[in-house]
Amino acid sequence: MAVDENQFLYNGFDGANIHLDGAKIHSNGLLQLTNTSKQQIGRAFYQLPIRFDTSSSRLGRDLSFSTHFVFAIVPEITNLSCCGMAFAISPSTDFTKALGNQYFGLLNTSSNGLSSNHLLAIELDTLTNPEFNDTNDNHVGIDINSLVSNVSAPVMYYSNRERINRSMLLVSESPMQVWIEYDGSENVLNVTIAPITSPKPDVSLLSTHINLSSILLDSMYVGFSAATGLVTGNHYILGWSFNKSGKAQGLEISKLPSLPRQRKPGQGITGLGIIVSVTIVVIGLTITIAGTFYVLRRKKYEEIREDWEREYGPHRFSYKDLFKATRGFIDEELLGAGGFGKVYRGVLQSSKEQVAVKKVSHDSKQGMREFVAEIVSMGRLRHRNLVQLLGYSRRKGELLLVYDYMPNGSLDKFLFSNEKPVLKWAQRYRIIRGVASALLYLHEEWDQVVLHRDVKASNVLLDADLNGRLGDFGLARLYDHGANPETTHVMGTVGYLAPELTRFGKATTSTDVFAFGAFILEVACGRRPIQLQQLPDKVVLVDWVFEKWKEGVILETSDPRLGGDYLEEEMELVLKLGLLCSKSNPVTRPSMRQVMQYLDGDALLPEIIHDSTSIGTTGPGNEAYSDFVMSFPSTMTKSSTPSVASTESILTSGR
Repeated sequence: MAVDENQFLYNGFDGANIHLDGAKIHSNGLLQLTNTSKQQIGRAFYQLPIRFDTSSSRLGRDLSFSTHFVFAIVPEITNLSCCGMAFAISPSTDFTKALGNQYFGLLNTSSNGLSSNHLLAIELDTLTNPEFNDTNDNHVGIDINSLVSNVSAPVMYYSNRERINRSMLLVSESPMQVWIEYDGSENVLNVTIAPITSPKPDVSLLSTHINLSSILLDSMYVGFSAATGLVTGNHYILGWSFNKSGKAQGLEISKLPSLPRQRKPGQGITGLGIIVSVTIVVIGLTITIAGTFYVLRRKKYEEIREDWEREYGPHRFSYKDLFKATRGFIDEELLGAGGFGKVYRGVLQSSKEQVAVKKVSHDSKQGMREFVAEIVSMGRLRHRNLVQLLGYSRRKGELLLVYDYMPNGSLDKFLFSNEKPVLKWAQRYRIIRGVASALLYLHEEWDQVVLHRDVKASNVLLDADLNGRLGDFGLARLYDHGANPETTHVMGTVGYLAPELTRFGKATTSTDVFAFGAFILEVACGRRPIQLQQLPDKVVLVDWVFEKWKEGVILETSDPRLGGDYLEEEMELVLKLGLLCSKSNPVTRPSMRQVMQYLDGDALLPEIIHDSTSIGTTGPGNEAYSDFVMSFPSTMTKSSTPSVASTESILTSGR
């Protein structure tokens, strides 16, 4: 045990300067936050407040800290989730109003999300809570003032020796290490996790840019909080090191207290001996069989790994895990197929998490490093209306992208297929607003500008609650805020392509806005942007809506399947907003921030002039676009709209 003003080190907690609230310290120095009591909360915080001096950091002085601790979660029922725990930095140790269960004993329903909380928490969560947009029932999250994580990820650690990520189960009953490090000069917070037997991984599980000088106060308390619900478990801390001004000292693993021996009720020594003996025999046979099986079939799971991928460790899945998750990529798990590959449903064996695995060809090595870097960057995107890109894998001529699984499939199936029920207007409006919020995040609120370049109904997926999530980042491009995006090949889908794209080949946030305009007209009218089988005045959806607006009967363009069951002011707003986003001149289109203001009623929609040359694909200078659209008659049907360059590799076209 070592303690001074700036740091402390506890290899066990016997005699430690710790404030306990519902927790206890065993005689061997083991800190136990909760036991198997239902609806329990246990906390343990360092007795003295830590002086972070955030006011000085705002004046340019460095605010950096780190902590290293070893924990274990032992559920009452083997492998069954039991809430979880969190490392927390809080302005107070008074949590009298905090709730247990998914709130970890830190916040409650009314305080969750308040900026006045000044709370930083690193959650080790073993339950999926939809209200917090949890990744799964086995994840780590960085929480700022709220239990809705700023960033989160399934529990994995990077194996330095194997150079791949390995899954871990929080409720495995085995001790695990966590490192939390904040670099105040770079404003970067890193969270790393590993088994107790492994060295610190070279690559963090979570890394996010955030300025904590406005979150933390000058005086803060550091500690742990855990909670149980109807399902219970033991939450333990074996050792803890903290440093407020630099790197925390390493724990001496050999000196840490051991966990209590777990014995089932009524289980005697003789019975235990028999079980152990049988287990040893079974394990021996299993190892022998598995070894033989591995030698015979190792080629089946052979992957491509290069040294530069080491830095992307936590984002890389093993091909073997994905092969097993999809049952060998069998047709029964096929969710869909397109020009950029096939998508399969899978269940990861380690976490039982459902995922969607997209197989993409990458026969050429050209640009692979840059492409993987973009994939990993986009894997850091976190928004409730984005389909989460979880990671990737590489094998021979294939790149495999791993996404969240969306049980209700794509929006276009609800709009254009009789296989799905008709979406009500309230559901459609919520989906439109959700996609708008996601695009605002991509364009303005993330570290870089992300151009989606393929916004359309078939790329909006619906989760279990029919919330819209923008997915398929196969055409996406990233560039720094303030930079000028490069000219590239025309990529996207006919009907959603802004006129200037066909002339200059430069994708911008404004071209995404144009596609969004086509998308919301698609949702409101129940029609694809271009349908050659329609009467001449109805072939191009935006032109038809514009003509109906000039006639003063714009609501006649609403989807007839709604039967008129909608709020007229909302329908009219969406139709006019679709026209506004479809203006031929990109300068006159709104930004996504303005779009959100219109949808939320925080700003009035500007008037649209009656000049048809200002809307959509018609007018002077847009003949090239019209010719471009009409060059696809043989490929277009009522149920499909062609993707430009849809058969070309995403590694060589438009990236």
